[in-house]
Amino acid sequence: MSAVDAPLGLRSVAPIQSKLRRGLRRYSLPVIGALIIIAWIVVAIIAPLLSPYLPSTVDVTARLRPPSSTHWLGTDVLGRDVFTRLIYGTRISLTTGMVVVLVGAFIGTLVGGIAAYARGRVEEVIMRATDLVLCFPPIILAMAIAAALGIGTTNTIIAMLVVWWPKFARLARSLVLVQRSQEYVEAAVVIGLSPARILLRHIIPNSIGPLIILVTLDVGNAIITFAGLSFLGLGVIPPTPEWGSMVSEGRELIEQWWVAAFPGFAILTIVLGFNFLGDGIRDWLDPRSRRR
Repeated sequence: MSAVDAPLGLRSVAPIQSKLRRGLRRYSLPVIGALIIIAWIVVAIIAPLLSPYLPSTVDVTARLRPPSSTHWLGTDVLGRDVFTRLIYGTRISLTTGMVVVLVGAFIGTLVGGIAAYARGRVEEVIMRATDLVLCFPPIILAMAIAAALGIGTTNTIIAMLVVWWPKFARLARSLVLVQRSQEYVEAAVVIGLSPARILLRHIIPNSIGPLIILVTLDVGNAIITFAGLSFLGLGVIPPTPEWGSMVSEGRELIEQWWVAAFPGFAILTIVLGFNFLGDGIRDWLDPRSRRR
C-alpha cells in the first residue's frame, strides 16, 4: 500500500472502530449478564463434578464451620456443605424460574391473542378473568394457592403459574390489537386464511419482540418469587437444596453469616444477569436505540 493510500485506509477503518466501541459500551452489561447466566447453567450441569459431597450428607460433628479448604463456603446447622447445596440448588432455582416464565408466557400469549382477535363477549370474559387475578398481589395469591395445594416443587410451580400468565395476556392483547389492523392481516383475511392461522402464523410472530423482553426480565422475578415461597416453607420439601430455603435456614444465624449470605448472593447474581440481558435485548430490538 502506498503512502497516499495509507491515510485513506486508516480513515475508512476509524468509523468501524468507533461503532465497535459504541457497541461495546452499550452492550457491555448485557454481555456480562449473559456470561453470568451461562456460568450458572454450566454450574447446574456439572454440579456433581464440582464437589466431593452430596447435598443431603449430614455430619453433625462439622456443623456451622466457617469457610475453609475442606468446606469452601462453610457448613450449615446439620453439617451439610453449603457450597454443595448451593450448586445443586442452582438446578431447582433456574429450572423453576424458566419453566414458570416460559409456560406462563405461552398460556398468557395464547389467551391474550385469542381475546384480542375474537373481540366481543370472548374478549370481555377473558380480560375480566385476567383483571380478577391481577387484583391480588402475586406473592400473596401464590402463597394461598401453594398452601392449599401442599408443600412441593410441582405444587409451587402450579401456584406461580396461576398468577404469572395475566401479565403476558394483557401485553399480548395490546400487541395483537395493534397488529390486527395492519394491511397484511386484511390481506390474509381476503385470501381466505383461517383466524387461527392468521393469529398463530402471522400476528403473534410479528408481536414477539416485547414478549421476549418481558420473558427475559421476568425469569429473575420468578426465581425471587420461588425463593420467597421456599423461604416461607411453601416451596421445596426438605432436605432438597434450594436457595430460598437455605436463606431461611440461616436467617437467625448472625455469627454464622455464611449459611444465608452465599445463597442470597447467588440469587442476587442470577437476577442481575437476567435483568442485564433483558435490558440489552430491549435496546437491541428498539430501532431508535440502535440508531443512537
